[in-house]
Amino acid sequence: MGNKGFPLTGLAISLTLILSALHCARGDVSYSIPEEMKHGTVIGNIGKDLGLDVKRLSDRRARIDTEGNNKRYCDVNMDNGDLIVAERIDRETLCGKKASCVIKLEFVLQNPLELHRVNLHIQDINDNAPLFKNDIIKMEIHESAVKGARFSLDEAHDADIGENTVKEYKLQRNEHFILNAETKSGGRKYCELVLDKELDREKEQELQLLLTAVDGGSPQRSGTVVIHVTVLDANDNAPVFSQALYKAILLENSPTGTVVITVSASDADEGLNGDVRYELDHVSDEISNTFLLDTKTGEVKVNGAIDYEEESAYELRISAKDGLGLASYSTLVIDVTDVNDNEPVISVKSLSNPIAENVSPGTEVGIINVQDRDSEKNRQVRCSIQPNVPFKLVTSIKNYYSLVSTAHLDRELVSEYNITITATDEGSPPLSSSKTVHLSVADINDNPPVFEEQSYSAYVTENNKSGSTLCSVTARDPDWRQNGTVIYSLLAAEVNGAPVSSYLSVNGDTGVIHAVRSFDYEHFRSFKVHVMARDNGSPPLSSNVSISVFITDVNDNSPQILYPSPEGNSFMTELVPKAAHGGSLVSKVIAVDADSGQNAWLSYHIIKSTDPGLFTIGLHSGEIRTQRDISESDSMKQNLIVAVKDNGQPSLSATCTMYLLISDNLAEVPELKDISFDENNSKLTFYLIIALVCVSTFFLTFIIIILGVRFCRRRKPRLLFDGAVAIPSAYLPPNYAEVDGTGTLRSAYNYDAYLTTGSRTSDFKFVSSYNDNTLPADQTLRKSPSDFAEAFGESDSSPEVGLELTMLFS
Repeated sequence: MGNKGFPLTGLAISLTLILSALHCARGDVSYSIPEEMKHGTVIGNIGKDLGLDVKRLSDRRARIDTEGNNKRYCDVNMDNGDLIVAERIDRETLCGKKASCVIKLEFVLQNPLELHRVNLHIQDINDNAPLFKNDIIKMEIHESAVKGARFSLDEAHDADIGENTVKEYKLQRNEHFILNAETKSGGRKYCELVLDKELDREKEQELQLLLTAVDGGSPQRSGTVVIHVTVLDANDNAPVFSQALYKAILLENSPTGTVVITVSASDADEGLNGDVRYELDHVSDEISNTFLLDTKTGEVKVNGAIDYEEESAYELRISAKDGLGLASYSTLVIDVTDVNDNEPVISVKSLSNPIAENVSPGTEVGIINVQDRDSEKNRQVRCSIQPNVPFKLVTSIKNYYSLVSTAHLDRELVSEYNITITATDEGSPPLSSSKTVHLSVADINDNPPVFEEQSYSAYVTENNKSGSTLCSVTARDPDWRQNGTVIYSLLAAEVNGAPVSSYLSVNGDTGVIHAVRSFDYEHFRSFKVHVMARDNGSPPLSSNVSISVFITDVNDNSPQILYPSPEGNSFMTELVPKAAHGGSLVSKVIAVDADSGQNAWLSYHIIKSTDPGLFTIGLHSGEIRTQRDISESDSMKQNLIVAVKDNGQPSLSATCTMYLLISDNLAEVPELKDISFDENNSKLTFYLIIALVCVSTFFLTFIIIILGVRFCRRRKPRLLFDGAVAIPSAYLPPNYAEVDGTGTLRSAYNYDAYLTTGSRTSDFKFVSSYNDNTLPADQTLRKSPSDFAEAFGESDSSPEVGLELTMLFS
């Protein structure tokens, strides 16, 4: 820390040491450098001088800000911490004739915010040669001038200061004049021509002298001017100013034409010798464009823009010359008064954009710097933001503010903020400015997908095609991009012992659920699965929903006839008493349907019978009853073909053949011969022979049975039974439920006992009567298909039947 190896004068060294000690105590640093250093020249290692970790300069975003100036004179090398020259530094442009030229810099670091003041003391080098205002100094001297007369000369101007400014003047050797150089207050050199030998206009009317001004720099620089002397008659009085120093106060932004001050000088001479003219002496082009001097009246007026922030004071040298060239000089100092004409300038030095929505309150989002080029009270600034945002400004260091979050952010509610920063100074009237900072909120995965419904129901008709669509689920995720991208999947589970994936599949992108297989209502009627909606965030979030799948029935099952038995090795035969009255229950066809609802609603129809007017069947009960009393003329063998239909669309049906024998008891039935039934309809001749034999046999058998029945009636009393038709329980499949009116088996119809095949005697079990209209029966007979050949020769309805005769009780 301190000055870095550049030559300084004793006064500058002392001043720098004092400033360095003061700044070190405050954590600041000062450097002394000569002007006009090349770009990239190392001034010093600011990182080491401030005791900072050089390796962290880049991470902390170290930078150099110039106080009150937009020019960037220095930069920091992030790799090694060197402070280097970034732009040409001209001391004369920056400070003019000021003895001390200091550039105030700010070394700013972030994370955390840290500010150090850096003062660059710019040392003058001899880069400017002395210059005279004009190339020729014209003087008119009367020949009456006495030896020793003094004539003031224009001062040479050197933009440098100290030792590098004008040190001496040299006059070309001549016989009339010598040079007298003196030092004014402030160290400025000026010179006079001293008449060493009287002039003689008649001998020499004009003289040419060469005046050289030399500075004290190393190497020396010089400037020359030609003094043109015209010899005149006597003018022995030069103009005299009323004041040696004039002072004036001028408000900045004063309009053009404003009178700053009026200077005056008087000349004791008369006529042309007393006519005084005023001129600005050795002023820069900038000053000459800013102020205008009336050569006759001495009024100094504003001729350009007056800006306190550019120049706070002006020093003008004014000369008063009479008509014959005698001159005197005075100095005008103009102090510019600041007015509040500059709005605060808001600069965003750093901004974390976007900011994550899960940042905690109190997080620093950005750093704001506010500058006002005015002075004193006019540069005091208050900074604020609008109240309806979850941020605030916290005063940091000097004119720096930290933008800090004050609440938890939620991108799904507000995704971006426009923060308006307002800065107001304390001038009168106050000036303000504003700057809007756009801040985006970055999304994090903080919302799981949410289904539109709490549960879903899907209905599918059985026997559906594989791949058919059942339903669609939809889940919404308010997060952004991949955090809000929803992917659907089935949760692993089992349905009837099989993986759920073998039944359903879900489209991961759309949520459409498809059937993988065809469903069977008779196998299972409903099941439940769970679908998971997962987003694509990290880590992913998910939610589940249940889907109840209901399978609806179609009419895909034909009615199944349980009684009479559909077995192909026997057929059932019922005995009908000859004394049966109209409306008596003869038998019952029992059928079931695996479908449900109206698809299982069965109806019974007799589609063919031996005697169409003898028997009728209940449309929905299947009960076969006599329509009238049985007469002696009725055929002993009655065949009924019954069709069972369901109520589906289209309707399905099944048929069965019911064999009835009109007889009082088994004793009247003769021994039946074996008969074989051929199902081949093409053997017509064979069937005709069989039919002829059967008719003959049946006629003989019928006569025998009638005689036998009459004989038995005389010897045995009639066995009367009242009860339900007995159906073997073996015909009832265990999985069929009882449904009223659909043709399924009622609990009232049960077998209690039946006779075995080939039995000539009857084993009966008597049960209590359920209905007075039931038919009485004697016995049940079961035989093989070879039996009853003579009695049932016309068995054309059921070619696959065997013979099984059963007594029904109902």
